[in-house]
Amino acid sequence: MVLFRANTAIRAARNVRSRTLAATPSTVALRPFTASSRRLGGDAHHHESPYEPPTGYLFGVKPGEKYQKEGWENLMFYVFVPSCLLLVVALAFKPDTSLDTWALEEARRRLEAEGILEDPSPEHVLPVDEYTSTREGKHPPV
Repeated sequence: MVLFRANTAIRAARNVRSRTLAATPSTVALRPFTASSRRLGGDAHHHESPYEPPTGYLFGVKPGEKYQKEGWENLMFYVFVPSCLLLVVALAFKPDTSLDTWALEEARRRLEAEGILEDPSPEHVLPVDEYTSTREGKHPPV
């Protein structure tokens, strides 16, 4: 199997030799063994503006004309906006699953089980006058 043709190698060597005289060293280092010439420039239509000229009307709609919706606008208003609102509501009510919260709750449960920390439930926290009435056998009003 022939790796390269002799004509291609000869053209590449001539190309390198002719470029060495006229080009900078960095250009020669980038394309040392190519048979094609280096292309410079860009598209022939690069002088045209990609924008429409200004008309002076708001959103390009003349007074008295009816605005015609584009195809993507209904999708934006009826699908994208409600799904973003649903995402905001879902993220607002998502449960807290961080490791710090779990560790704090677990430490509180263990301390309550050992009797070091009191249970903070509202049944055990009573005002002073209701606490004294329950010690005497009277129950606080419900």
